[in-house]
Amino acid sequence: MKPKPNPDHRIGGVLHTYLKFDPHKFPSPIQGPPDLVSPLMNHLMAYGSMRELTDEELARAIRIDPSQFKNFGPSLDMVQAMLEERKQKILERYETGRVQVRAKKRFHKTAKSGPQPEGREGADFHDAVQHEQIYVLERLWFNQHDDNSRMAQQLMVLIDQLGDKYQIDELSANYRFTGHESMTIPLALEIKEELDKIEELLNQLEQARENAQIAILDLDQLTEFMDSETMQSLEEMQQSIENYVREMAERQGLTRENGKFQLTPQAYRIFQNKLLGRIFGELKSSRSGRHATDVPGDGAVELQQTKPYEFGDSITHMDIPQTFVNAMLRSGARLPLQLKTEDIEIHTTRNNPKCATVVLMDMSGSMRYDGQYMNVKRMALAMDGLIRTEYPGDVVHFVEMYTFGKVRKQGEIVDLMPKPVTLHDPRVQLKVDMGDPDVSEHMVHQHFTNIQHALKLARQLLAAQNTPNRQILLITDGLPTAHFEDSTLYMLYPPHPRTEEMTMREGMLCAQEEITINMFLVPSWSQSEEDIRFAYRLCEATCGRVFFTAGSDLDRFVVWDYLKRKREIL
Repeated sequence: MKPKPNPDHRIGGVLHTYLKFDPHKFPSPIQGPPDLVSPLMNHLMAYGSMRELTDEELARAIRIDPSQFKNFGPSLDMVQAMLEERKQKILERYETGRVQVRAKKRFHKTAKSGPQPEGREGADFHDAVQHEQIYVLERLWFNQHDDNSRMAQQLMVLIDQLGDKYQIDELSANYRFTGHESMTIPLALEIKEELDKIEELLNQLEQARENAQIAILDLDQLTEFMDSETMQSLEEMQQSIENYVREMAERQGLTRENGKFQLTPQAYRIFQNKLLGRIFGELKSSRSGRHATDVPGDGAVELQQTKPYEFGDSITHMDIPQTFVNAMLRSGARLPLQLKTEDIEIHTTRNNPKCATVVLMDMSGSMRYDGQYMNVKRMALAMDGLIRTEYPGDVVHFVEMYTFGKVRKQGEIVDLMPKPVTLHDPRVQLKVDMGDPDVSEHMVHQHFTNIQHALKLARQLLAAQNTPNRQILLITDGLPTAHFEDSTLYMLYPPHPRTEEMTMREGMLCAQEEITINMFLVPSWSQSEEDIRFAYRLCEATCGRVFFTAGSDLDRFVVWDYLKRKREIL
């Protein structure tokens, strides 16, 4: 008879344990690629087009998950251990006390045995030898009229020997030697060079292990300490990461021509989306809005609204089900159903008005302090991205503001730089006739702030827009210091009442055309109460507002204010 199975009996089996697998450290399959666009954009915003982004700079800026390359090539820990072992062997073999004494005696012996200068130079010479001051010896050498004289040659030998003594003293101070073998002076200098190379390589390995920055490793130096097999594996590992970075760069819209990385429109869009993602990530729960921010909790459900039919309403907007329901409630279920005017329900429609905006970006000389110009450019890119993605019917223009106003395209924003200060006098009063054909803009000092001319350009740009919702976003750090009177340009510092008067006049012309001016006042070392009062006067004239913003939050304040204005218009 077959025994009945015991329900409590557990069937045996084999338990497989997978070693060297940590689910917390293993890279996620949905982990995003490293951000290559942001480092390049930040670099270009800081330097414009004046410098190229080298491979090493890009490698230092990129953040790569090192676990993705964990099994490529040799272990960096192993390479580091080999270097540490080489360093430790040197420290345990030698001592530096006797070679320091030897270098000191050699220097003083050479100084006594050679020719001695006389007079004032003699006193300086003995001082330099006694206190071991190399810069005094160099100055005495420069004072020699004949480089081939015995005194000049003696000084050069002393400078070299004192330099060797300095390096040996530095060797003893930087490294802790525990051995007993004495070193000669040339050997001590060779050992210092070797230890310095090892220390530099160890620092590079530390960075590479944390961020997979193999591109920053100096493989030529590493060749002196590693065997050929290890070096070949490291080169293969470096090539793998370079190929990975190159592929990611192409995917994110970076192109490289003639050794210089360039941004494509795709890269601009990626960076703008990152800016907007950071800004909208800080948005709180709102009862309305078009932005996809996940906010837990109850929200508003938007229902379609209707109204009774009025003469002139389009019949194409009729709510057919509700209209028939109204007719049946009025006449019952009798057929045929007869519609009357009072039965008709019309869907309400909402016109989405467009808004026209001009952003005035201060690029005068003072915007260089604390990198304020970078915050301005970051804000401009965020605004452009917002308009393109969320409000494509809106219009935005950008005006660079310095001694002049200049309309700029979106692609030119990254390259804008604050103008270098070319005048350092405490008081400047200049004027120039820009109507003179022999005078060009490049002949004029560029670092002043001409708010009046920028407002005039903005007013002209907004005059062509067929919408009542027009505004100017003025971003600056203080009072204007330049203005136009007809074709004459005035550059006045400290800020002059005449410049403020002409700027206020341009602001009143904006008010007459119902253009609102909102000013974002960024902090500056020279900002005073007068700057704040001027900002209030200018904005009150056009029913605008003044915002006091920290530079790093400028993009968030400007975008949030734009969204608030859009909601008020709707």
